[in-house]
Amino acid sequence: MFTDNAKIYIQSGKGGDGHVSFRRELFVPAGGPDGGDGGRGGDIIFEVYDGLNTLTDFRHIRKYVAQNGEPGGKKRCHGADGKDLVIRVPEGTVIRDAESGKVIADMSGENRRMIVLRGGKGGVGNMHFATATMQAPNYAKPGQAGKGLFVRLELKVIADVGLVGFPNVGKSTLLSRVSNARPEIANYHFTTLRPHLGVVDLDDGEGFVMADLPGLIEGASEGVGLGYDFLRHVERTKVLVHVVDAASTEGRDPVEDVRRIQHELEKYDASLLSRPQIIAANKIDSIQPEEGEEYPIDRLRAAFPELPLYPISGVTGEGIRALTYGILEILRGMEREITVFEPEMEISYDSDRNLPYTIERDGAVFVVEGPRIEKMLGYTNLESEKGFNFFQGFLKDSGILEDLEKAGIQDGDTVRMYGHEFDYYK
Repeated sequence: MFTDNAKIYIQSGKGGDGHVSFRRELFVPAGGPDGGDGGRGGDIIFEVYDGLNTLTDFRHIRKYVAQNGEPGGKKRCHGADGKDLVIRVPEGTVIRDAESGKVIADMSGENRRMIVLRGGKGGVGNMHFATATMQAPNYAKPGQAGKGLFVRLELKVIADVGLVGFPNVGKSTLLSRVSNARPEIANYHFTTLRPHLGVVDLDDGEGFVMADLPGLIEGASEGVGLGYDFLRHVERTKVLVHVVDAASTEGRDPVEDVRRIQHELEKYDASLLSRPQIIAANKIDSIQPEEGEEYPIDRLRAAFPELPLYPISGVTGEGIRALTYGILEILRGMEREITVFEPEMEISYDSDRNLPYTIERDGAVFVVEGPRIEKMLGYTNLESEKGFNFFQGFLKDSGILEDLEKAGIQDGDTVRMYGHEFDYYK
């Protein structure tokens, strides 16, 4: 089954916690702290795999979690890094944030391998926190949490030319005529339910990639029918070929069909209409105009004088060569680089603000210590009312006051922080 979109959950690994330990060896004076650092959490990496052309696998497995980093150990042992998780996708896959719809990455062109979520940093052990005033720190930094995110994968075909048109107008037949592609062909609506790509080889080694896109119906820009599935694949194509049933074998008006398709394209993305467009008036072998009726090819030329028009027959091959070389002539004057969508959002990560701290009781005094508290006291003026209020807000927001209450502090008790003493009142 062909699948061109899927919603999955990805999560990078958590960093390993730093370790708290001290050297306690015979005949080694002042051994000091020797807690090692935690390992880095695994990254979530997307990689293009040329053997894939569908997102079907993501319909069965929807959760992808990288490995966590190992915690540090004693004797300054570093925890092992978590293994990265590599997710293989077909070329042309666009990764979007499921909530906002913004592009995170486009796996096209030179973007063959990209880190989408970084693993959490490993925490540092207590050996890093030893200072002249704190020679035996009994705290370490925990590992940084991994990042979890729901993303939507969208596969947009990479082709130079896109065949657009209503169902059963002969797009698949045309593609099978000009390339080695063998799409399913039958005389009923929506034969094409997924895009088919074919390489059109011309003289002197020149050529291009053509895509037969699923048939369009009115309201496609609002999601009706195959709507978005059709329009999603138009976005990368450089030239649009309107395939119409010039013989009106099913009672369709070819002029009105082109107008309706242009209307749907404009509603979906107005910039699509700025791309070169060609009309391929198909089924000319079946045209049987009644007496006094205007020839359909003349009607199309009169209605769209600005668009090149090629009468063709997908069945007999008439006009096919002129069409393919007309397309090539347009492509020669264009840049053939793949359209790559630029990222629209940057993944934010938790900062290292949640540094460790300890609360210990020394008689009636509660001693609070930790690197972040020491840093905060270093640049906060507690003599000013504004500075003191700021520091109180920091104690509340960081959860220190809550932890003091859990430790049993009561109104009037003393809190000591690096030479500063405060009376606690709730």
